[in-house]
Order: sequence, then structure tokens, then C-alpha cells
Amino acid sequence: MRIIRLISVVWHAYTWAAVALVLTGCIDSGGGSSKPELLWGKQGIDKGELQKPRAIAIDKNDEIYLVDMTGRIQVYDVDGNYLRGWRTPVSVNGRPTGLTMAKSGRLLVPDTHYYRVLVYEPDGTPVEDATLGGVMGPGPGEFGWVTDVAEDSKGNLYVSEYGDADRIQKFSPKGEFLLQWGGSGEELGQFRRPQSMTIDDQDRVWVADSCNHRIQIFDSEGKLLDHWGAEGAEPGKLYYPYGILLDGKGHVYVCEYGNHRVQKFTLDGKSIGTWGMHGREPGQLNSPWAVALDSEGRLNVLDSSNHRVQRVRF
Repeated sequence: MRIIRLISVVWHAYTWAAVALVLTGCIDSGGGSSKPELLWGKQGIDKGELQKPRAIAIDKNDEIYLVDMTGRIQVYDVDGNYLRGWRTPVSVNGRPTGLTMAKSGRLLVPDTHYYRVLVYEPDGTPVEDATLGGVMGPGPGEFGWVTDVAEDSKGNLYVSEYGDADRIQKFSPKGEFLLQWGGSGEELGQFRRPQSMTIDDQDRVWVADSCNHRIQIFDSEGKLLDHWGAEGAEPGKLYYPYGILLDGKGHVYVCEYGNHRVQKFTLDGKSIGTWGMHGREPGQLNSPWAVALDSEGRLNVLDSSNHRVQRVRF
């Protein structure tokens, strides 16, 4: 009888330990490897080095664009070899927190603390007449702290911002203001730091509503269609979702700054796996900001406070 009880105690202890490991990200509950396929990046301010990278974008040639806390935009090949780089015009007030590849092949840069979206050719040549915004304020076409920009199938641009107005503004391909929605708050349709966006093949706008710890989905006119997520650490919950990505295969990847992990969901918000946990070893993350897919469907995770990128299949 004592042996049976001992076995029972050990089994329950093992079960709860396994659950704890899953919750903290030590065990991947979605089938991905716990170790990255590739890890690259080194802390520093010299060419090719990184200082808390905050945004990532990948172009059709699998060139990887990063912007870090020094205000540098640097470009690497798919395996992390440095190719070229340049600086944003000024970064005294702060640095960009987003990057987007437009359908034209140009790079869109939400210049967060200068209330505008900068536009560059892939070689770093600025396209000054395409700059969007530049005036701080709550009015149409004015911006607070810009976090991200996304493009729909018609070439319209959606810009998210926080500060005086936690909102999303929509612009025509020519940069003309069309409409806005949101507002600061916790009610559905409102935002508390909408940190990133992505747009699906039906032109629905998916928003990582970071400080509300949720995902909100809207149509192209700002009508709320769906929402999911709540604050927490267990699978299915979110804690400061900073990055969001659709893989085109029915999955949503959410990069959680607060939980130091990437979580994989179905389109209706069911968690089907997590990758990462807090730490500095390969497969561990420290305040990740963003994720991007390359042409082979590999997930590139911006491991910001570890000053590196980790590539995984997940």
C-alpha cells in the first residue's frame, strides 16, 4: 500500500511539474523544436551589431531589415550576414518601433517619436515626398507615437499610434486621410498601445492591443469583427503582445513581450503551442518585440534584450 501511495505521489508531482514547464515555456506544446534552427546577432554599435532591436521585416528576396535602439536600420541576408545599413534622420527623442515592407518593395518605417512614417528604397535612399505625417496631434492625419503601418490589397495604409489618441488611421495610396477608429480605453474597439498590426487576404485588420493583452480584428472600415485574449501566463492568455503575424495557413503567431515567448493560435484564438521562455540560452527569449516569416515559412523572432534573432520552425 505504501508503495502504491508513493508511486501516486511521484506521478502527481511529475504531472504538475510538466504542467509548470509548459506554462513557463520550457516545453513546447505545439510540436516545434525547443532549440532554434539558427541564432545570430551580437550586442554592440558597430556595423552589423545590434543594440536592442525593436522591429523586423523580410522582403521578397529574404533580406532581413532590423531597426534597433540606436536608430540604425540594418539589412542582413537570411542567415544573418550583414549587407548594408543606414540611420534614420534624427533619434534624439526616440527610435522607430516598427518596420513594414510595402507591396512596392519600399520599406515603411514608423518613426515613433517624430509622429510620422518614413519611406525608403531597399538600398536606404529616402523617398521624402512619400513621408506620411510629421505633425503631433489628435486630428486627422496628425499622429501621436506611431507604432506600426500595414497595407491592404488596394494599397491603403493603416497607421497605429498611442499617446494622446490610441487609434488607427487609414490613408489612401496617395496618403490622403480616409477614416479613423479606436480611442484610449479598455472597452472593445478601444486600445491601450496598439503595438502592431497585420492584414489578411480579406483585408481584415488584426491588431495586437498590447496593454489590454488581447487581439482585436476589424474590417477595413474599422468595424469590430472579433476579439480574443486576456491577461495571463497560461496557454491561451497573453501578456503584452507586441508582435502579430498570420502565416496564410490558418495560424496566428503572437510575440509576447511580457511572457518572453511566441504563442501560436488558430484564427479564432485557440492556443495550439508556445515557444520560448525567459532566459539567455538558445531557445530562450528576453523581451521579444516582433516576428517575421521568411519564404520557407521559418519564424524569425526578434529577441530584443538578448540583441539577436532566433530562427525556428514552429
